[in-house]
Amino acid sequence: MIGSYLRNRGGRAALGALFLVLVPAGGLAAQDDVSHRQCSPDGRLCFALTTVDGAPTYSVDRDGAPVIDASQLGFLLRGAGKWGSGITLGDPVRSSADETWEQPWGESRLVVDKHNEMRVRLTEQGKIKRSIDMTIRVFDDGLGFRFAFPDQPQLTDVMIDEELTEFAIAGDAEAWWIPAGEWNRYEYLYNHTPANQVGTAHSPITFRRSDGLHIALHEASLIDYSAFWLQRIDHQRFRTRLAPSSQPWKVRREAPFETPWRTILIGEDAPALYAAADIILNLNEPNRLGDVSWVKPQKYVGIWWGMHLDKWSWNAGPKHGATTDNVLEYIDFAADHGFGSVLVEGWNEGWWSESGRNFQFAVAYPDFDMDRIAKYAREKGVEIMGHHETAGNAGLYERQLEKAFDYYQRYGVHSVKTGYVADAGGVLREDPDGTEQWEYHDGQYMARHHVHVAERAAEHHIAINAHEPIKDTGLRRTYPNLVTREGARGTEYNAWGQPPNPPEHEPTLLFTRMLSGPFDLTPGIVSLEGRDGRAIPNTLARQLADYVVIYSPLQMAADLPENYAKHPDALAFIEQVPVDWEQTRVLAGDIGEYAIVARQHRGGEDWWVGGVTDAERREIPIDLSFLPKGKRYTAEIWRDGKGGGIDGDPFAMVRETREIIGGDTLTLAMEAGGGFALSLRPAS
Repeated sequence: MIGSYLRNRGGRAALGALFLVLVPAGGLAAQDDVSHRQCSPDGRLCFALTTVDGAPTYSVDRDGAPVIDASQLGFLLRGAGKWGSGITLGDPVRSSADETWEQPWGESRLVVDKHNEMRVRLTEQGKIKRSIDMTIRVFDDGLGFRFAFPDQPQLTDVMIDEELTEFAIAGDAEAWWIPAGEWNRYEYLYNHTPANQVGTAHSPITFRRSDGLHIALHEASLIDYSAFWLQRIDHQRFRTRLAPSSQPWKVRREAPFETPWRTILIGEDAPALYAAADIILNLNEPNRLGDVSWVKPQKYVGIWWGMHLDKWSWNAGPKHGATTDNVLEYIDFAADHGFGSVLVEGWNEGWWSESGRNFQFAVAYPDFDMDRIAKYAREKGVEIMGHHETAGNAGLYERQLEKAFDYYQRYGVHSVKTGYVADAGGVLREDPDGTEQWEYHDGQYMARHHVHVAERAAEHHIAINAHEPIKDTGLRRTYPNLVTREGARGTEYNAWGQPPNPPEHEPTLLFTRMLSGPFDLTPGIVSLEGRDGRAIPNTLARQLADYVVIYSPLQMAADLPENYAKHPDALAFIEQVPVDWEQTRVLAGDIGEYAIVARQHRGGEDWWVGGVTDAERREIPIDLSFLPKGKRYTAEIWRDGKGGGIDGDPFAMVRETREIIGGDTLTLAMEAGGGFALSLRPAS
């Protein structure tokens, strides 16, 4: 019998060869290795799937040079052993897409989805012959692949002990990463190391090769599955490690089902890598909620920073922050300055009980009069932003969920900040028999939980801002009420963290964490002071720049009202800056060093530009070619002043107006730890 061949696909040169297969008497020989190849629409990026000694293996090349070296695929299945040896590849089924869809809110209103797809069945050659389908979508600037467990009698109740997907980074690279499996979830400062010195990392993890190519690994559409960590197993080879479960297995599903997408984003430089992140959205299903006009991007203030300063407390007592009088004052401030909501933390009974066992999500403390507060807010044209802290007791929260959302809906609350403050592995739930079980924030149970919360909240027209969350994987496309989340070190670390967030934090976040989606950083600390007067290593202009650089459709003016009264120029910027965008462009930047971001106001002609730098002073030419050539604009600029910077006077800020012309170059200086923010409005 003359056997298999390698097929030429995607416009690349044939790799084929012809093999002679001898069939022994009484049986059929195992199929020889076969390769299938799928390239991007522009033909530059190609994914190759093959088997090596029967093990499914893939690689990725760009312009003929390797990006991902040969990397194996497989699963450890409970009670069924390893799947990933003696595998043969079926014939590929190919398709393509080229469409543009509209976000109800976002960094860009329109998203282009242009890719080529290949679907291949992978089947064991043995008695059981279990099959898994693999789908690959290749875009011009990255790709995603996922596995589908089809309906088959030999594999129905699927228990996954581990997924064995590998990523072997080709070429010497450095990496920016945070550790996975550690107690503080995702809230770590980023490590910057050679790629071959990474331990076990969360995703997104970003690599920069010595030739300048940028690569980020992440996942998309994480639904009813455990999130992965990336464990370096040798040199620059990484393998997925699923977040643990309270059960012996890490994932349990009934077939048929699909895994999340495993994603590889690729850019010539850091700005191009950020642009590639639309792939994460494109690999999620379209909106399941229908009309979501009730989801309103907005700026908010709230009862929050005072607790981090230790001026107030979340729990009832002499320092209680969430009192009726305090909230009424914040409502007045919000109404006077155009903020849409007032966040109130610590208003409900149960703070702070061990593992959140005493939380009551629809029972207020005696000094918090919700009837009076809600009535006053309505009169002032301001909404209350709700807060549900669980202390990691997700099970209790689920049991009270309908009552909690009913309560908020009754009082006109349309957005809720949720919280899961607990150490990794400290999420509490109960089995049906009442047995307590402990889960990870990014295990399968919590992946289900966050979707369940989003679905139930949508029934009450409530948007969710999750803190201490599972990582973002683009589910805001499917559930547009998942408006933003934490999942990184936020501003509270500047109040009490040891150390506080350094100046390189935001220009690192933009090209790492922000590849996954919006981040509720809670900027705007114009006092530049944390607890007990500790200095925040930022400038005043830098705090304003964060509103443009770090995207969130909910942006907090996090400081105390009395501090904004001392800095009216800074407050003027915060009042004006939009939160919903027509389009976004990263104009320049390097990971951990600096970033310049331009965003066009959704539905408007005005653009907003923010720049941030690390502890080094930089003078940056801003290319204004994104504006119509020759068109005149009025630029209002908030920038670091003379003698400013964290090694000088961090409050030194200049607010000025200039006339500029589209296509010109505008050069601005950022002092150490500083930045700038500016608006560009068509000249009248």
